Amino acid sequence: MDYISPKEAVLKMKRWPKDTIAAGRRHTVGLKSDGTVTAVGDNKYEQCDVSGWRDIVAVTAGNVHMATNTGNAHTIGLKSDSTVAAVGWNKHDQCDVNDWRDIVAVAAGWRRTIGLKSDGTAVAVGRNNEGECNVSDWHDIVAVAAGDWHTIGLKSDGTVTAVGNNRYRQCNVSDWHSIVEVEAGYLHTVGLKSDGTAVAVGQNKVGQCDISGWRDIVAIAVGSNHTIGLKSNGTVAAVGWNEYGQCNVSDWRDIVAVAAGCAHTVGLKSDGTVVAVGDNEYGQCDVSRWRGIQLPNN
Repeated sequence: MDYISPKEAVLKMKRWPKDTIAAGRRHTVGLKSDGTVTAVGDNKYEQCDVSGWRDIVAVTAGNVHMATNTGNAHTIGLKSDSTVAAVGWNKHDQCDVNDWRDIVAVAAGWRRTIGLKSDGTAVAVGRNNEGECNVSDWHDIVAVAAGDWHTIGLKSDGTVTAVGNNRYRQCNVSDWHSIVEVEAGYLHTVGLKSDGTAVAVGQNKVGQCDISGWRDIVAIAVGSNHTIGLKSNGTVAAVGWNEYGQCNVSDWRDIVAVAAGCAHTVGLKSDGTVVAVGDNEYGQCDVSRWRGIQLPNN
C-alpha cells in the first residue's frame, strides 16, 4: 500500500469509493463484490433491510454514542449511477436522498446524511440544530465524514474544514495539512496524513486521541470513543474506550479495511471475509459467515 497525495486520493475516490464495510450503533453493513449489500444487527427501524439493493459501490451507517435513550440508525448506499439509497430511521428526514444526483461519496452521522458531489460540493439532509448540515458553501471537497454533531470535509489540497458542535474543539482542524482521510466520532476527529501518521482533536477522556505515535497507517476508522488505525502490513492499532473489547484487535492479520461503530470494530480481510470485536448485544458482530465482501480500490 503506497502513500498517495491528496490529489491522487481524489482520483482514486472518484473511481471507486473505499467504503465497503460500515458500522453503526447496533448494526454492521457489508458491500459484496456483486454490488449487493448484507447487514446484521438491530433492525428496529429497518436499517438492515438492504437485501433488495443492487449496483451499490459504497455503504455507510449512521452511528450514535452509547446512551440509553439513543441507538436509532439508518443505512446509506451509493449506487453506480451516482444516486443514493437509504433505509432506516428517518425522523429528521435523514433518509430523504431520493433526489440526489452526481454523488461520489456518502457519510452518515446521527440523524443526518452527507453527500459529496462530483464537482467537489456537498449536500446534507437531516438534523441541523448545531449547524452540522451547513455545508452548502463547501467546495473542492474530496471526502466527507460525519460525527454525532459535527461534519468534516477534506479538501483537494489536503486541508480540512468543519461545521457543527465544537464544544470539545473537535472542529479545530484549520491548521491540518497533507491529510488524505478524515473520520469523525462522538466528540473527536481524526485525520490520516500522507506520511502515514495521524492527527486528532477533540475529547480525549479515554485516550481516543492518543495516536501521535502511530506510523505506517494507511486507513483509519473512528467509533464513538475509540480510534482504529490500519497499518501497511495488514495489522491494526486501536486506542480509546475498550469496555466491550472493541479495541482488542492486536491479533488481527491480513486486514485491508476497517470500520468502527459505537462500541464495536469491524475488519475486512484480504480474502473478502470479515472479523469483528466489541459490543454484540444486537448481533452486530455476527459477521463470521460473510463472504465475497468487496475489497477496497478494486
